Amino acid sequence: MPHPKVGRETCSLSFQTNPLPHTIMRIMCRRTLVQRFFSVGTILLFITAAIQAQSTRPRRTGKTTQKTTTTTPASDPLLRPEPQPSPTARRTSSNDSLLDVQPVKPVVNTVGTADTKHAYVLLEQKQFAAAAKEAKDLAELHPNDPEAWKIAGFAELNLKQYADAAKDLEKAVELQRRSKQDDPNTESALGQAYVLSEKYQEALPFLVAATDRNASKPDALMIYYRGISEYKTGKTADAEKSFNQVVKLNPKDSLSLFYLAQIALSKNDLDGAIATLNRATVNDPRLTGAWTLLTSAYLRRAAMSTDPAKAEADYLSAVRAGEGLIKLRTDAEAVTLFGQALIGSKQYPRAAAALERATTAPDATGVTFYLLGVAYSRATNFPKAIAALETAAKKSPDDVNVYRELGYAFEVTKQYAKALAAYQKGASLAPNDPDFKESIERVKPFAK
Repeated sequence: MPHPKVGRETCSLSFQTNPLPHTIMRIMCRRTLVQRFFSVGTILLFITAAIQAQSTRPRRTGKTTQKTTTTTPASDPLLRPEPQPSPTARRTSSNDSLLDVQPVKPVVNTVGTADTKHAYVLLEQKQFAAAAKEAKDLAELHPNDPEAWKIAGFAELNLKQYADAAKDLEKAVELQRRSKQDDPNTESALGQAYVLSEKYQEALPFLVAATDRNASKPDALMIYYRGISEYKTGKTADAEKSFNQVVKLNPKDSLSLFYLAQIALSKNDLDGAIATLNRATVNDPRLTGAWTLLTSAYLRRAAMSTDPAKAEADYLSAVRAGEGLIKLRTDAEAVTLFGQALIGSKQYPRAAAALERATTAPDATGVTFYLLGVAYSRATNFPKAIAALETAAKKSPDDVNVYRELGYAFEVTKQYAKALAAYQKGASLAPNDPDFKESIERVKPFAK
């Protein structure tokens, strides 16, 4: 009896990118921006991408009315103005004793500058919460002093309070521009804060300006941020150029390779995507999203191949990529993808064992049970195949492949009436499918 075809299109898992992943930043860490993807059926790609810890803080600059024309590479700390001294007291009249002074009252001063010296010291000592609080207090008393807003913004960046950092750095940039004392480093920090708070449209102009300004000394991280913003705002061609520039500067930048692979997949360039993802996983074996996408890409290429030998090799490669994935993730989504690779490589008992565990997870879907049924069916364990496929039919009642496989399992165990019912259900969902028509005619004489 011919075995029903396992529909590659509905059986294979589809993937959509969503990520930032996660946040990346020179200030604290670059380890979590990529893991926001993949779900079975729509497995979201996680941008879990770990990035080495780095630190960002402003650097002293003196107050000046002349516009700064020099910039510092983003690998150096961002510039910060020297804190301004504060008057300790004021005399009420010219005849008052020099020792008899009145205390300064804490009233809002929209003209004078704040004394940011202590907040500056706190920031240097990495007491970010204390620095943020003191700077915000100063900003309330001196709302037109950009330095207090700037220190608050940098402290909040280090605290990963990205939305607050963006607001305070916005205020600092506004005041700097109003006084014609633009600070490129504050603007670059604002661009980063926007990216990390997922305001990519707002981030892009600042990041374009930052990378163009330092074109002679390109900063891979700032170009990466620019690429992320371009990618997230639909400027895919620009993003591809940015990520390629990052990889040229740093061939081991796994996150840029990851995004380049996604762009390649969007153009159906499976060969390019697979090559790029292999580089990414070698550079960073803990990049979960890359392993997930690599497993899927191998499965897609195998399913599309007209050369059985090449398809077999791709299925085995999918298994190896899946093994890399389940070292990092053992949830139902990851194991289901791994199980699909095992089925493609005809390792049915191993696939059944893996998928059996996945079905116990609360997030197990109809696809997981369907693949488990396929694995048991190919291993000729039809009672377990039927049990798994019946559950799949409850979870995914409109999946025609479930009824194709379930009808076959009933038929081979001579349960012809149930086989006929399964084939008829499949035919009602896919009335033009010749396999269902043929199967119905084959079992109908035996169904009583």
